[in-house]
Formats: sequence, C-alpha cells, structure tokens
Amino acid sequence: MKLILASASPRRAEILRDAGFTFEVIPAHVDETRLPRESAADYVSRLASCKARLVAQSHATKKEKAFVIGADTVVVAGRHILGKPADAADARRILRLLSGKIHKVLTGVSVVDVSSGKEARHVETTRVQFLRLSETDIRDYLATREPFDKAGAYGIQGTGGRFVRRIEGCYFNVMGLPLSRVWTMLRDCGWRASSGETKS
Repeated sequence: MKLILASASPRRAEILRDAGFTFEVIPAHVDETRLPRESAADYVSRLASCKARLVAQSHATKKEKAFVIGADTVVVAGRHILGKPADAADARRILRLLSGKIHKVLTGVSVVDVSSGKEARHVETTRVQFLRLSETDIRDYLATREPFDKAGAYGIQGTGGRFVRRIEGCYFNVMGLPLSRVWTMLRDCGWRASSGETKS
C-alpha cells in the first residue's frame, strides 16, 4: 500500500525512513494562521488534518490504495504557543523563554485513507526540561543556524540537544513526528506494508 508524507520536513522524513518505511513526500501548503482562542492542541490537530486531507484529495481520483500522514508541531511555554522563529531576534526571544524551564511539545498527527476518506487524529505531548542558558549559549547556538527552521527554535537531535536536561514522553515527538503513535494509527486504519517494507 502506498504511503505519503504530507510534509516538507526533512526530520519527519528521516524518522520514517530510519524506521524502515517506504513513502513518497508531497508537501501540503496550507494557511497556518492560528484561529482566535484556538488552543495549541486544536491548532496542531487542525493543521495536520488540513495537510493530510489536501494531499489525499489530490490522489482520490487515482484509484490506488494509499494512506496520507499529516503532522504539525508547536512548542508551548507557559501561555506562549511557539512555532518556527521569524528571524534571529525571534529565535533569541524563544530560547530565553525556554531557558531553565519546562515546556511542552505538541504534535498533531492525521492519517487519511485516500480510498475511503476516513481519518484518524491524535495529538502527542512531550514535556521537555531545558538547562538555564546564558546569553553566550544563545548567541553561539544562533550562529549554528540550526534554530531557524524548527518549532521552538531548537533541534533535540542536533546541537540543541545539549540544552535538554530531561524529557517525559516520546523523543521522536520533539523531533516532529511521534513514531510509535504513527505506526499504531496506520495499523489501526488498515495500512499494511508492501513486501520488503516494515511489517507488523
């Protein structure tokens, strides 16, 4: 059965690829503006669904058995919902917010069965505790350019991992895709790996 990742994120693709999945990448471009009073969980769930459904609709006429994975991730620090930083100043602001505190990483996941249109949704939450960062720590990290394309302005799998004291929950969720949850959702939706791919 064909599997499609509706995301341009190289990290999500890496997670799936390293876990043995064979899939096609088709990025979905949707309006990511947060709605008034929309909670972080509702926000990532809605965007993940929009992405998956947009790609699924484009394949609905191809009469092939396919499943689409959509995902969206934000970081929540107190009352702040943090996506990717707009620029260096925004990345600095975000890292200061995270410094020495516990924040949450929320990823909305949507799996859509193209042939039936049926959809499964889930929001995964991981708690992350950061070390206290000095201004030098932040300056040097910004110089690596790593923070600029990541929700929360850091990558746990890269240089930013040195700032993570501990996590509660799924490590892969902090990277942007809760692997075991996706695997379970796919199986529950009826996806089965083709010969040579990861199998249950």
